[in-house]
Amino acid sequence: MRNRRLVISAAVVAAGVGLIPGVAQADPVAPAKPGVTVPDADLKKAAAENFKTFKSSADRSVRTSGGKATAQSEAANPSLAVDLAAWNVSAHSLELDTTVTSEPNRYVDAVINWGDGTTSNETAYGSTTMTTAHNYAELGTYTITVTATDRADGTTVTNTVEILTAGSDFTPHSPTRLLDTRSGIGGAKAKIKPYTTARVQIAGNGSIPAGVTSVVLNLTVTNTTSGGHVTAFPSGTARPITSNVNFVAGQTVPNLAVVTVGQDGYVELYNGGWESIDLIADVTGYFAKAAASGYTPISPIRFADTREGLGTAKGQVAGQSSFGLQIGNSRGLPAGITAVALNVTVTNPREAGHLTAYPSGQAAPSASNVNFSAGQTIANSVIVPVGPDGKINIRNGAWAGTDVIVDVVGYYSEASEGAYLRLNPKRVFDTRDPAGSVYGPVWGRSYIWVDFASEWPNDIGYVLNTTATNTAGPGFVAVAPDPNYRWQYDNGSETWPAAPTSSTLNFTAGKTVPNLVQASTGNTGIVDFWNQSDDDIDMIVDMFGYYDKN
Repeated sequence: MRNRRLVISAAVVAAGVGLIPGVAQADPVAPAKPGVTVPDADLKKAAAENFKTFKSSADRSVRTSGGKATAQSEAANPSLAVDLAAWNVSAHSLELDTTVTSEPNRYVDAVINWGDGTTSNETAYGSTTMTTAHNYAELGTYTITVTATDRADGTTVTNTVEILTAGSDFTPHSPTRLLDTRSGIGGAKAKIKPYTTARVQIAGNGSIPAGVTSVVLNLTVTNTTSGGHVTAFPSGTARPITSNVNFVAGQTVPNLAVVTVGQDGYVELYNGGWESIDLIADVTGYFAKAAASGYTPISPIRFADTREGLGTAKGQVAGQSSFGLQIGNSRGLPAGITAVALNVTVTNPREAGHLTAYPSGQAAPSASNVNFSAGQTIANSVIVPVGPDGKINIRNGAWAGTDVIVDVVGYYSEASEGAYLRLNPKRVFDTRDPAGSVYGPVWGRSYIWVDFASEWPNDIGYVLNTTATNTAGPGFVAVAPDPNYRWQYDNGSETWPAAPTSSTLNFTAGKTVPNLVQASTGNTGIVDFWNQSDDDIDMIVDMFGYYDKN
């Protein structure tokens, strides 16, 4: 009888999150107490790749007295000076230490100009350090100016420090091919050899500016002669253990990846297979530390299903044809959307082919988002720019018809608050690993819950790669917010969540299938990973970054 709950947990440290997974089966009983809550100080330490410190020493203070600059020895408060140190604490926020050096028993009023049209006021009595927090509505570079005035004689000192907010906003990019080893685009016209990497220029390539922090790539592996995987990672860093695309011999497999860009403007694509492969990389957008589009995650909403006539005409999309789909100002989504995050599923295709998602008002690009064979059901994550009319197009590149399902999982807009904080890729859990936080196959019709952000409410969504492997039968993986709070799992009072119907990835027996998912934390900070099949599977989840709200 599978009427028990198994909870095996440990803390997994990632910037801004404490990942504490548990495994849930049907007909649960009270779980064991799950593991460790990671202290906030440890999380800040882990966030070093995003959170920086900016300083301006006291000897840079500029002194005035009665409106005229004076030498220190001539000032009535000869030791008056201001030292500044600021550090990021979230995507939009920072804290500033203003250290005033002064003669004792003197009141010093400090005015902090944050560089965004706002100010704060602090008062020191003698020498002291004052800590002030500030939130910037828009990402970017700002100059903070602090003016400290001695109340007794009007002597003032001024110091400035330039800061950069930690988060990155998204800029959509028309789908464009950056790498194709079959034709020599972006590199040599040759397959990538096993256990070697291809370098792809991102920053400064075409209309992609210098200084981008991360890039959205659709990676497609083709012409494979053995199994393996592709790992995308920033140039100049150690290759992580995570994977982005998994493949077997003879497969053509796409998967979306959000990849941190190296300091030299490149990313590395590693072939972890035993034989050479062809690899294609198409860009659909990038992140930079400047005001652009933020992200809003949502619980998946089905926008189109050709089997039912939802969102478009009922019936298969004919070969070499397209259909339009209204995204902006539709189904509860606002107007002004610049890009949309989708999960696109192909089912019942009559022959092999591919789908391409692209903004309305443009010609269909050569890039593909979902590749499929006859009779296959397969899903892939897509981030696509939205046309000025709020629409996108979906094109069937096969010569015969197929059914198409489109689920919206989030959107980008100037009004959206979620700024992206990139991470060096981190493994959340791997059910195959006996030393991992969750060990053992995920039973059919059960789920793994992960406490991502219940204690850090600014985190609203996560960029993850979910992989199903060792599959005993057909089914799909679904990812959705959990309605239960962490305290309910801790005391055994949780309720069984409704199983989601939208798929993140689809699999058949014996296949290894990955897909990117931008998971919403919902209201509780807990995300569920469902095995929606009747048989056991192993599941792997890797994390590449998270969204932090204003």
